[in-house]
Amino acid sequence: AEKPKAEEKPPPAEKPKAEEAPAPKAEEPKAEAAAPAPAAPAKAKSGGAAAVKELRARSMAGILDCQKALKECDGDMELAMDWLRKKGVAKADKKAGNIAAEGNVSAYVHFNQKIGVIVEVNSETDFVASNAIFQEFCEDIAMQVAANPAVASVSADDVPAEVKDKAKELEMAKEDLAGKPDNIKEKIVEGRLKKQFEEIALLNQKWLKDEDKTVAEILKDKIAKIGENIIIRRFVRLTLGEGLEKRDDDFAAGVEKELAKYRSDPGAAPEEPKAEAPKEEAPKKEEPPKEEKKQVAVSAAQVKELRQRSGAGILDSKKALADSDGDIEKAMAWLKKKGMAKADKKVGNLSAEGAIASYIHFNKKIGVLVEVNSETDFVAINSIFKEFADDVAMQIAANPSVVCVSTDEVPADIVAKEKAVEMEKEDLAGKPDNIKEKIVAGRLKKRYEEMALLSQKWLKDEDKTVEEVLKERVAKLGENIVIRRFARLNLGEGLEKKDDDFAAGVEKELAKYRQ
Repeated sequence: AEKPKAEEKPPPAEKPKAEEAPAPKAEEPKAEAAAPAPAAPAKAKSGGAAAVKELRARSMAGILDCQKALKECDGDMELAMDWLRKKGVAKADKKAGNIAAEGNVSAYVHFNQKIGVIVEVNSETDFVASNAIFQEFCEDIAMQVAANPAVASVSADDVPAEVKDKAKELEMAKEDLAGKPDNIKEKIVEGRLKKQFEEIALLNQKWLKDEDKTVAEILKDKIAKIGENIIIRRFVRLTLGEGLEKRDDDFAAGVEKELAKYRSDPGAAPEEPKAEAPKEEAPKKEEPPKEEKKQVAVSAAQVKELRQRSGAGILDSKKALADSDGDIEKAMAWLKKKGMAKADKKVGNLSAEGAIASYIHFNKKIGVLVEVNSETDFVAINSIFKEFADDVAMQIAANPSVVCVSTDEVPADIVAKEKAVEMEKEDLAGKPDNIKEKIVAGRLKKRYEEMALLSQKWLKDEDKTVEEVLKERVAKLGENIVIRRFARLNLGEGLEKKDDDFAAGVEKELAKYRQ
């Protein structure tokens, strides 16, 4: 009876349990070993050599100052920059390496200089960027954008959010959708908007040189031919006088005025305009009141303007104006809600005289467009005026710190940030607020002048400023000239450049041409 009791031993069942127990214990130290791992990057963030190097490149401050700034700000690069500036240690704020990518910046200005475009097209390597096929493609893209004034983005996905919201709101309010369930409404509107956004996207346009293909298809062809990814990243278009009202002057009087400047007999020039001036001025004074009277009611001119903008019929345009008290913008919205408006193009693109000029640096890494306005088209076609416009474009390219035409146009967010930094500087601590304000105002005035184009030294004569040269041109041409606006594109701005092996890149390119 004792033998069977000895055979029935439970310990073997307990041994596997004992073997299972150490398994979790062995896992616990692994978890503990993994725990300290995240602590290493935290240390690198606050005081790493790479962080100090980056901050030095941006601020031009010393090593110890940069280390201290990063330590005080827990490794946050932006806070460290502000800390150094408040201490008066930071001398600059330039992003290290100016974060670049390969490709080209190209420009197109129409022969009449009334429209200009700059475009950035990216490639993977600089070998492709210098390729003749790629460069021609970039120039064609710039011309394509200029030829399609409706184009507002590269792809349908790039349409600005505010444009999408406004378009959706108008579509949802249309009468043909009234009474439909919301889910059906949403689907219909989504389909309509998709079509609208495709019409304003560059990639969906017909290629100018081959209308059987779209820009997207041509882009794919170029990628296949060159053997590298190509991206049309962004573009800027300037249309002369956009948003300005053109003055309706007498053409004959304008011709006479210009010819008078070049007459050799000084006595003849003043006599003729004196006799002609009263005759020509009289009808000019009579015209404005007539137009104002017509604007009170719905005039033929208003109907014509609304028809040109909307593409609607005469009766629809007339009714829209009557219901909107003659207000063109309200009438446009009325027609859109009724589904009658087919377009929204400003009549004559509200133009003024002058020229659009461009400058592309020889390496195609920076491009500038500038609009310079004159009073008449006689001055706009003058060689002195054209040369001045070209020089202004080059001036902007040569001054990367320039962000506006005059000090009055410095963006509000920059003004607020700069003032906040200056007010907190240690050298102003303890000073009365009114004294602080005066000191800061003086410092900021100097800084804003560095950002304004008119305050820069003229490239061709550093003894003069851009503003002084502008005044000279005004005096020489006898007409007011205004540098109205500009746009600058820097290649790869905001993109991270791939740090590839140069020798490997050469080998990769040569391999394409080996037989």
